[in-house]
Amino acid sequence: MSLAPSCAIVGGGLGGLVAYATLRRSGLEPEEIDVYGLDSDPAATFRTRAAAIRQQRMRSESDGHCLPSSFPGLAVRSALRRRSVSPLLASVCDRYHPTLDEFLEHVEEVRSRSGWDESLRRVRIDRVEAVDGGFALDGNGVYAHVLLAPGHPGLAFPPGLESEPRAVHAYQPHEYADEVAVVGAGMAAATEWLNALAAGSRVVSIRRREPARRPLNIERHYFTRRGLSSFHRAGGEERVALLRRFLAPSYPPGRSWDEPLARATAAGRFRVEPALNGAEQVICATGFRRGYAHDPVLARLVHEHGLETGGSWIVLAPDSTVPALTDDARTLSIAGAPGAWAHPAADTLVGMKYAARCFMRRVGRWRTR
Repeated sequence: MSLAPSCAIVGGGLGGLVAYATLRRSGLEPEEIDVYGLDSDPAATFRTRAAAIRQQRMRSESDGHCLPSSFPGLAVRSALRRRSVSPLLASVCDRYHPTLDEFLEHVEEVRSRSGWDESLRRVRIDRVEAVDGGFALDGNGVYAHVLLAPGHPGLAFPPGLESEPRAVHAYQPHEYADEVAVVGAGMAAATEWLNALAAGSRVVSIRRREPARRPLNIERHYFTRRGLSSFHRAGGEERVALLRRFLAPSYPPGRSWDEPLARATAAGRFRVEPALNGAEQVICATGFRRGYAHDPVLARLVHEHGLETGGSWIVLAPDSTVPALTDDARTLSIAGAPGAWAHPAADTLVGMKYAARCFMRRVGRWRTR
């Protein structure tokens, strides 16, 4: 019997894959789910950006994967493959970071086993409209349950540098000049310091304040149930302030970062400056544009439906749904970077899983009626 699609995922990246795998685990068949995205490889954008900064390892830990359940994580899989307990011991100490190749192999495995290609519709969705019975997606049908996972809304350049001939974004393919100025102080910037030094360049770090040193994007506390509950209890202004603080630049502590920089500083090959100088090349390690206003689909959704916002975020319920457009008969959820109002680490794989599980529970309740 052919089953009509009851839900849709708008976004064909990692957030979409996590949601899809979670729905499949709950019992939905591929023909019950439509995924809208332009690339059949859910890691395509991530793969390109990781290659640009020569990324070797993931910042995430063992549970930074695309499977619906946290266990077994990538450390267990690595231990079984290598026949070694080393990954498990590292994971217990929160020091296991899978290699990029291990993670990409995992993504491909989830894609092939889940039926992703059967559900993928290679169509761009430009408008999501609330209608009777659910949500219309640009004339591609009406769905009772929709999860939006649009990813980041583009690369961010410092003012005046987007059209600067000597400037390139860290997430765009590039080589290294003899003298490189790296704008930014987060994970991508720190990676680029080491990349350029390894290539033989002199490096100037352009930053006005020192970055935080923490293993993950946000404090580990907020990945726990208690920490997330405290985040949900925060009022609007307090939550905006927290989210802005979490966006401050950071990269992990450790000798693998500090020792190469100390040696380069002593040799006169690395220094910190507050403003650009005459460096031959400028690498903008400044991340992504931030806020719903930079995403055309989300901006239109807010404008046309008068959605509540806080700062540059859409206000969401704790379960990642849009309150004004979600009720007993329909669901609109937001996952990934735009979903930070519900989970401060929404742009991590753990945060994506959180939104996916909440969405799955709503879809599951609807199916059992």
